[in-house]
Amino acid sequence: MKWRCCRRLREADVAFLRESPLDLAGLIAAVTTSERGGVASFLGLVRNHHAGREVLRLEYSAYAPMAERECAAVLAEAHARWPMAQVALEHRIGTLKIGDAAVAVAAAAPHRDEAFAACRYVIEEVKRRVPIWKREHYADGTVGWVDPTAPGGSVPARPEAGQAS
Repeated sequence: MKWRCCRRLREADVAFLRESPLDLAGLIAAVTTSERGGVASFLGLVRNHHAGREVLRLEYSAYAPMAERECAAVLAEAHARWPMAQVALEHRIGTLKIGDAAVAVAAAAPHRDEAFAACRYVIEEVKRRVPIWKREHYADGTVGWVDPTAPGGSVPARPEAGQAS
């Protein structure tokens, strides 16, 4: 039996998670209309450091069915709070290199205040609630799972099969 969460994602099966590069311009185009004069966006890039450590690359993984449901819920909440706003979201999964776009949010509303507020709400709720995990590979050869609640911001990852500890 194959479990949905264990097979490789097909982008046709998901709305928010992407294994391919994100398209912020496409998200902006999707939310923009002649009635919405304010557009705000957020683009989160992979940075080369975390908690004082040099990062070489990272991997995002997700429990896709739950992540998709929670992303949809966050967008529905944003629409309920700002009914005139339209918000779009994409989040990468897989291996990303420094400078790659990891998450993109675009919000459009009749005025800038609503667009900014909706955009900020969505990215904050996604980071807080959606089951997407980040594993960083450091310059010293170690690997760690990002955990903002842990001292130093990450916990060591166990070596994968066939790797030395």
